[in-house]
Amino acid sequence: MQLGFVADIVAAAGRHELDVVLSPSGGEHDRSFERMVSGRRVDGVILMEVRLQDARAARLRQSGLPFVAIGHTADTATGCWVDLDYEGLVARCVHHLADLGHQAIALINRPQEFLDSGYGPARRALDGFDAAAAARSLTGKAFCCPDEATAGETSTAYLLAAHPQITGIVTINEAALPGMERALRRSGRAVPRQCSVIGVVGRHWAEEFHPPLTAADVPISDMAERAVGLLAERMAHTEAPVRHVLLTRPISLRASTGPPSPSRIDSSKPEHVQRRPNAAWGDGTFG
Repeated sequence: MQLGFVADIVAAAGRHELDVVLSPSGGEHDRSFERMVSGRRVDGVILMEVRLQDARAARLRQSGLPFVAIGHTADTATGCWVDLDYEGLVARCVHHLADLGHQAIALINRPQEFLDSGYGPARRALDGFDAAAAARSLTGKAFCCPDEATAGETSTAYLLAAHPQITGIVTINEAALPGMERALRRSGRAVPRQCSVIGVVGRHWAEEFHPPLTAADVPISDMAERAVGLLAERMAHTEAPVRHVLLTRPISLRASTGPPSPSRIDSSKPEHVQRRPNAAWGDGTFG
């Protein structure tokens, strides 16, 4: 997804007659980031892969360099940002499955290290899943998965074997989707009759899933355009008001969700499942 954001940012910047310099940050790249900021080598910054506690955002605020984040920190009131409502959208995915009659569901999230570092979409997806599952009295299991198809296959195969009562899967890990599809097929779980799948992913990932994935399609181009527009505004007018844009999307109903088969509902009764109010979210890491 990040490559899609970069491509759309470059295109949007061109429409504003701005040039783009790509710079990695974090870990061994911190010195490069600091040289860029302290040396004023750019006129503005679009910050991506934002954490809830993000030292880069704090440094940019301190520097006075105009910047806009795609994503937002825990302090939602500071800085300009554009983000997708992962918490609300994942909750809506859970409610959709519950409305169809699913009683035991799973979340396949982003990698464990993303969750541990406070990466915004991963953390908020987990919060939305947790809250909605509790509100609907569902049995929920959440797993972390590396961003790759092979890991998606391994983690989904484990999930289905270890928790056969699960009849619905929510995911924000689009790169894992091809592997998830293979694991479901090899396990004999027909989608959606024996297992429904829903997510918050890029549209092309949803349309390439078989059958096409019911999903809230991530509006990559819209988010990139808005972020560049806000940055151009702040670069032109340093006193421009701080703006926050939290986007939501409709759930596009495709073919991957439906009511669970009666046999799967029976297998998800409480005697087969330990119901714990705070069941070890993120307790599975694969790959």
